[in-house]
Amino acid sequence: MVKSRDMLPSLAMVLVQIGYAGMNITSKMAMEAGMKPLILVAYRQIFASIATLPVAFFLERKTIPKITMRVLVQAFFCSITGVTGNQVLYFIGLQNSSPTIACALTNLLPAVTFLLAAIFRQEAVGIRKISGQAKVIGTVVCVAGAMLLSFYHGHTIGIGESKIHWTYAQNITTHGSDSAGSNFFLGPFLIMAAAVSCAGWFIIQTKMSETFAAPYTSTLLMCLMGSIQCGVVALISDHKLDDWSLSSPLRLISALYAGVVASALAFCLMSWAINIKGPLYVSVFSPLVLVIVAVFSWTLLEEKLYTGTFMGSALVVIGLYGVLWGKDREMNEKEDEVENQKMAKQQPTVKRDINGDIESRLSS
Repeated sequence: MVKSRDMLPSLAMVLVQIGYAGMNITSKMAMEAGMKPLILVAYRQIFASIATLPVAFFLERKTIPKITMRVLVQAFFCSITGVTGNQVLYFIGLQNSSPTIACALTNLLPAVTFLLAAIFRQEAVGIRKISGQAKVIGTVVCVAGAMLLSFYHGHTIGIGESKIHWTYAQNITTHGSDSAGSNFFLGPFLIMAAAVSCAGWFIIQTKMSETFAAPYTSTLLMCLMGSIQCGVVALISDHKLDDWSLSSPLRLISALYAGVVASALAFCLMSWAINIKGPLYVSVFSPLVLVIVAVFSWTLLEEKLYTGTFMGSALVVIGLYGVLWGKDREMNEKEDEVENQKMAKQQPTVKRDINGDIESRLSS
């Protein structure tokens, strides 16, 4: 039974990465079929808010702290960085690239977060220690891999063709209205900008969690504000009623999937796993989405794999695990320092007790 309980967080994180991979595929297909990325983002936040509301109500209605003006301001900036900035940039970048490249560049997030956390003194660099050197070198390797993946394709990797191509997806890709407008330079740049925006959200969310320890309610506030912001941006960019229609099954499914699975459900599972295993454990699974999307894209969408994509992805994953290894070692070093300090405080007390015992024996 103990082993089964230990496997549950791993299973949950694998399901989260499969959910993110599915979101990249369905969202790309919907945009290839003519759905505007800003409208898709707006619907995603609306459905995410609806799905998060019952979770926040039933799990935190008795323990929720008071919602002050400071909390609302922090939630507003969280929505600007974590929802509006992050998702608008990401979905436009996805429209102008491919699901494989989008997922690979998303792996820059831990490295970018480390840089911003170091700037805002939420993370110690410790360049003189092995852990600090691993984090710095890992960050550099991540960025180098992202640049290689973004701006170099190389030759096609000859691994053959899949025998189970999805005919419906193939027709959409072939005849989609937006497929000809892809820009493989603009797309990766916007996805990297989305990673920076998301990293900024982590910095703000860390501060918010110190004064408002209600993750589901804070997520609900962020999604509600993000729905308004993304809705306004989408309406300004496109106010045609036909573009907002969800009559197409693909549009409806992609919007529901992105909001319910990739936002509401994914956050709940990650929050649960963080409480059990910690944030480092959860972040280790993020490169898995790249592998899943690459397989899905090759299998279903006939996407070709290039040497630049393979080499850049490998560097991104290697650099990511370098950062995570350094962070794990740093946490172990801090635990050892705390333990040594406790031992140092206990030693004088033991010596005084021994000296007192010797003096009492001599006097007797």
